[in-house]
Amino acid sequence: MARPIPPKFYTEDAAFPTRLELSPIGIVRAPHNERHGTPRQASLAADPTLRPDERATIELFAHVVGADALADLAGFEYVWVLSWLHLNHGFRDKVTAPGETVARGLFATRAPHRPNPIGLSAARLVGIDGHRVHLERIDLLDGTPILDLKPYVPYADCFPGARAGWLDERGGAPRG
Repeated sequence: MARPIPPKFYTEDAAFPTRLELSPIGIVRAPHNERHGTPRQASLAADPTLRPDERATIELFAHVVGADALADLAGFEYVWVLSWLHLNHGFRDKVTAPGETVARGLFATRAPHRPNPIGLSAARLVGIDGHRVHLERIDLLDGTPILDLKPYVPYADCFPGARAGWLDERGGAPRG
């Protein structure tokens, strides 16, 4: 008869980290070299007069992850891209979103200037070639460091009818 596994107290035994260390796993190659004309969300198209071709590629670093890390990802239509917004420094507790006149709490916006400048983009996956992940478009500047990729899973990531706070009050669609 097998002995019972003793309980583990992971949350009690581990110290709370006061500093975290992240390393990029790849880099974005995109047509966006400046904020002007770059989409505010990956699902929104850029101005076609500024960016007629928005295709982007994430180049994963072979010295960090093997090509097998991308196995089975091609079957997903969208991926979550976690990035480090390395050109943004500093933040404010209240910000005014583009096209708005009322300052909102930072965490009620998607402002890129944050205490930890982590970007989160849902991007349409169009193909994978070795260590390259090809996307329909992305809302990131060329050269942005990539922290992680995760598949977009509709049963877990989609919440039809979810409230969107102040965005619902103004009609939800982006302005400006």
